[in-house]
Amino acid sequence: MATAGLASRAPKFDGTLISFVAVHIAALGVFWSGMGWREAGIAVALYFVRMFAITGGYHRLFAHRAYRTSRAFQFVMAFIAQTSLQSGAVWWAAKHRDHHRYSDTPRDVHSPRRYGFWFAHMGWIFHAQGGKADYSRVPDLTQHPELMWLDRNRFGPGILLGFVVWMLDGWPGVFGGFLLSTVVLYHCTFMINSVAHVSGTQRYLTGDDARNNWWLAILTLGEGWHNNHHYFMASSRQGFYWWEVDVTYYLLRGLATVGLVWDLKEPPAHVLAGQRSLSDELKERVAEHLAGSFVRNLPQLPTIEEMRRRAQKMFARSPAMDEIIARAREMLELYLSGQLALQPVRIRA
Repeated sequence: MATAGLASRAPKFDGTLISFVAVHIAALGVFWSGMGWREAGIAVALYFVRMFAITGGYHRLFAHRAYRTSRAFQFVMAFIAQTSLQSGAVWWAAKHRDHHRYSDTPRDVHSPRRYGFWFAHMGWIFHAQGGKADYSRVPDLTQHPELMWLDRNRFGPGILLGFVVWMLDGWPGVFGGFLLSTVVLYHCTFMINSVAHVSGTQRYLTGDDARNNWWLAILTLGEGWHNNHHYFMASSRQGFYWWEVDVTYYLLRGLATVGLVWDLKEPPAHVLAGQRSLSDELKERVAEHLAGSFVRNLPQLPTIEEMRRRAQKMFARSPAMDEIIARAREMLELYLSGQLALQPVRIRA
């Protein structure tokens, strides 16, 4: 398991930082321009359309290939998503695949467990190391020159949208409809990295802090079912049950009926039942987390029953739980003998 983390959390000063801060400051222009029902309607519409492009495009299509579509329509999805000013589709997918690979380990810059709530929420964006993307993670995307062109011109679609809004509604539309909705869209998207890793419930054992949060699922059109997603990330549906509202999935189903998308992947029965087999890497990560929870107060090796009670408190049930407990006990034995270093883990009440 990777242990290398961020050498420093000092911010970088580049175009990303400047543009992010500038959008927030510019949105305050709404107090000068005013905002009426027309601008409110534009803001709501732009939030909804662009959130879907992020969740259905950036996330479920580009990062996870949870369904298939044509090159023309994937370009449309990427273009609309980039009007959110959240960088390029290829960059976004590369960063997100790394997030899943290293979730809540030191190499995950989005982790509240490792770097604190606000750094996970948005601080990583301004970090020189945290803001880098490994494009070798997305060879399926880099082969498309039109997506790479968009990625190189990541702010172009957003600037164009701002100009169109200005043509239609003047400065009130720009400040109240476009910029204000962009700021709200930023932070609702970022809450998946922060809030969804500290608040909510865990149905499945994922080896990280990903949680299901119903109100966040409403705000993000279904992305709040984050524990479900981390358990089976290939699914086009993140609300696994009918009562888990997932607007993005409903819209994808609608697009499928008219032939714009197809082959929507669904969670199979054994996944819904929590019986998915875990990789050795994931079991090792969970065992290390369990062992670390005993480090703060460890006069002697805990009993198997004590470890089982702790595991049931920390994690959802899993067919691999006995194996994980046995491995965690081995780690604690090595820790007590001075052969292994373990990071203390705080248990949430």
